[in-house]
Amino acid sequence: MSADPGSDEPEEIKVVQGETPSTMRVLVAEDHAPTREALRVLLERKGYQVTGVGDGDDAIKTLIGWDGPSIALIDWMLPGASGLDVCRAVRTQDTGRYVYVIVITARDGEEDVAQALASGADDFLRKPCGASELVARVRTGQRIVELERNLAGQIKELEQALDSVRQLRRLLPICMYCKKVRDDTDYWREIEDYIHQQTGTDFSHGICPQCMGTLDLDELHPRKKIISS
Repeated sequence: MSADPGSDEPEEIKVVQGETPSTMRVLVAEDHAPTREALRVLLERKGYQVTGVGDGDDAIKTLIGWDGPSIALIDWMLPGASGLDVCRAVRTQDTGRYVYVIVITARDGEEDVAQALASGADDFLRKPCGASELVARVRTGQRIVELERNLAGQIKELEQALDSVRQLRRLLPICMYCKKVRDDTDYWREIEDYIHQQTGTDFSHGICPQCMGTLDLDELHPRKKIISS
């Protein structure tokens, strides 16, 4: 990682064998090439798909793309746009997904942490940092992203259900003789089929007590009538 004011040389990251594979994509924005490569190898062995860039401008282009990574490790001090500039750019763009951003820096003052979080960072990691802590922070970000995706999916399902309800609340053309309903394609269909298509509701058929009282039970059981005669 690049040396912030007052920082030491980047510590060497020990790479260990990976565990459970993941399809989560991670961006590593670090201008110190050996550190960037060590982070890439570490995270890939943990099962992540890693993209590495060396400056802030490339980090922004990668993250705001429609298929960009959902987790980002961003060094504070980068050529071009700074790590905080990257955070602000990600938060102001509609990427269609949530991007979990971890800012990594040698700065450790309370004001530095507050500034990073105010810029849109989700987490703040001080360097030098160990490999186990870094991976744990990334996995925390993965849980947050997965929860956000699940929530977005549930919201979409609710919106679809509300659309179905709105369709049922509107004025429906129905045949006064056969009671079929005309759908949006101008096709007449049984009302049970129409409601099932819109809401997924299944129907069971029976006879209500009022209708039962007006029916001839012999007509309902013709075989019994024949036997009795």
